[in-house]
Amino acid sequence: MGEVRNVVIIGSGPAGYTAGLYSARAMLEPLMFAGYMSGGQLMLTSDIENFPGYPEGIGGPEMMMQLRSQAERFGLEVQDRNVESVDLSKRPYKVTVEGEEFLTHSIIISTGAESIWLNAPGEAEQKGRGISTCATCDGAFFKNEEVLVIGGGDSACEEATFLTRFASKVTLIHRRDVFKASNIMYDRAANNDKIEIRTFRQVKEWKADENGLTGAVLEDPRDGSTEEISAAGAFIAIGHKPITAFLGDQIETDENGYIVHKNHTMTSVEGVFAAGDVVDTRYKQAITAAGMGCQAAMDAEKWLEEYVH
Repeated sequence: MGEVRNVVIIGSGPAGYTAGLYSARAMLEPLMFAGYMSGGQLMLTSDIENFPGYPEGIGGPEMMMQLRSQAERFGLEVQDRNVESVDLSKRPYKVTVEGEEFLTHSIIISTGAESIWLNAPGEAEQKGRGISTCATCDGAFFKNEEVLVIGGGDSACEEATFLTRFASKVTLIHRRDVFKASNIMYDRAANNDKIEIRTFRQVKEWKADENGLTGAVLEDPRDGSTEEISAAGAFIAIGHKPITAFLGDQIETDENGYIVHKNHTMTSVEGVFAAGDVVDTRYKQAITAAGMGCQAAMDAEKWLEEYVH
């Protein structure tokens, strides 16, 4: 525990790896705890077609491996372990990883957010094989197919509307008849000829064959009656939750747990920075996460120059 690191990066994905690349090139000798699920949400995305510089597209896991090896080439040290807690009460800060303690002058948090899944039977097996949580990422794979969207908020209505560009039919499934979505988003979905809205329905189980998803068994929560619906794809849009529990309320977040920036990418705690989907409630793209990772590393470097070195 004796050595004090310049910067510890918690979390991987495009934000973390880009922060690692920039801080390594700035000779800060960064240490990253990537977590067991290193690579973040993009590990669930089969093809990324909207990241500049990849005209043929690239697989999510492949891109994360490339980002990682690029950062490691310049000296980023990566450990695929989960951070249990941090102590931000005094500097240097303490980061606890599986019972082992590390000291650091600064921290960059890039733990991201995770989609909330339904966890209905058959779901885990079909993640990335028809069941997704990102229409922007995966919608184009369902040209002229029938797809489902599950949810009742703005993101569900937005995903359903977006999917009509590709799918022959979109069925929006909501467990109640009251939608949390704004009127404008709901009306846009309701007035689209390709979208059918089914209320008082929830997914009881997913159906699949050797090629992937084939549909779902829907249940009426009022009386338990069921019906089958066929679909090649399904998009779960019941929200995201940022991965911030390990911070233990030491950093200011909004009411949904997203970290709030105070000074550029610095959080409410001096020398602690945040980047990517753990902060971003609006864009949630790989390219914007990477850009914010660059900003956080540059902000950390300037802060270290001023207050530590």
